[in-house]
Order: sequence, then C-alpha cells, then structure tokens
Amino acid sequence: MARKTYFGPIVDVSFDGAVCQHAAECVHGMPSVFDTGRKPWIDPGIATSDAAADELRAVVGRCPSGALVIVEHEVVR
Repeated sequence: MARKTYFGPIVDVSFDGAVCQHAAECVHGMPSVFDTGRKPWIDPGIATSDAAADELRAVVGRCPSGALVIVEHEVVR
C-alpha cells in the first residue's frame, strides 16, 4: 500500500497501511479524526484550532510503527 496524505487546515496526516501495526493509538487518542467506520477514515480537517492541531501532533507522535506522520504546512512569508 502506498503512503496516502489526508489534508487539514493546519496540518496534514500521512498514512502508510503497509507499516501500520494496528495498535489503535490513533483511534483511541483522537477518535474524532481517526474513525475506521468513516471514509476516509482520517480527517485532519477536524483539527481547526492550534490546540486541536497540537493534540493531533501528539496522537500521531504516539504511533508505534511510524505509519502515521504529521506533514506541517509551509509557512508563507
């Protein structure tokens, strides 16, 4: 499976299903973003505030396999 990126207003989330160990850290950590009953199952669009984006970064950081990665938006100057 190829890595896929899901786009949000503050940060994006990249996922590689071939690497995923199905530990469910993401689903338990932030079920509003990671919902396996929804298509697409990752919706970083839920994280619309800096606090929510920080929480999303923390949850993705707990992914034991590295299947999830935060993709920061480039800062335009």
